[in-house]
Amino acid sequence: MKISNLLFIAIGIIIVSACGSNDDFDASGVFETTEVIVSARGSGELVQFNVQEGQLVDSTSYIGVIDTVQLHLKKLQLIASASGVSNKQTSIPKQIAALQQQIATQKQEQKRFENLVKANAANQKQLDDINEQIKLLEKQLAAQLETLSNTNSSIKDENLSLNMQIAQIEDQIEKSIITSPIKGTVLAKYAERGELATQGRALFKVADIERMYLRAYITASQLTMLNMGQQVKVYADMGEKDRREYQGTVTWISDKAEFTPKTIQTRDERANLVYAVKIAVKNDGYIKRGMYGEIRF
Repeated sequence: MKISNLLFIAIGIIIVSACGSNDDFDASGVFETTEVIVSARGSGELVQFNVQEGQLVDSTSYIGVIDTVQLHLKKLQLIASASGVSNKQTSIPKQIAALQQQIATQKQEQKRFENLVKANAANQKQLDDINEQIKLLEKQLAAQLETLSNTNSSIKDENLSLNMQIAQIEDQIEKSIITSPIKGTVLAKYAERGELATQGRALFKVADIERMYLRAYITASQLTMLNMGQQVKVYADMGEKDRREYQGTVTWISDKAEFTPKTIQTRDERANLVYAVKIAVKNDGYIKRGMYGEIRF
């Protein structure tokens, strides 16, 4: 046999051996991601709904809005009512100023008659009448203060109630604006512009495809080899022979065993009970949901 043929065979054996060693993974699984179904938080017509499947969105993206005309009109009505109620509030100092002046005048007379009585220029009866008049005026002042305070307190409570109703309307208006709770890609759209949205109706589904998770299954003997936060190598299948390597982080390890899913193969295929683990991977755009992957500890 020629030397060139022997060299070709040797290289082939090395390549086959290398490929065989690359398939020696500790576990395999399927890539998944965090999916959120966004539902309507208000009720009314979808006057705007600007979202398409495959569109990239984030929490600041304006996606659509539910009709808020009636809510806005209700808010204006409540604001007008609150303004009217506020105008009913009385100024206590102004309301009691006349009584306070009368009391002050009577007290001046009280001092004057006290001096006159001491000088025997007036009788005690006149001074007693002034004292009784002061007591009466002070009782009237106390009663008026209580009445005015109660009235203003009632007006404040009514105004507070109206302001709370306004805040509720504003919250409903804010919730009529449709946004995405996470940054991700729209996977499905369940409604169209012009349709009626009711509270709780699903509008679209979004997934965070930048942060993927490989859900894999390991045997009991492999549990001691993994810890939370541990860095592992993740390989995404890109075809029959092509793989892409990523750095992954163990974010979850199940605390109970389960039977091996039929679609998953572990290193020890004879083990029926396995433990699920989740490995977080930063996606560069090549990893897709449902794609198979492997891990090496």
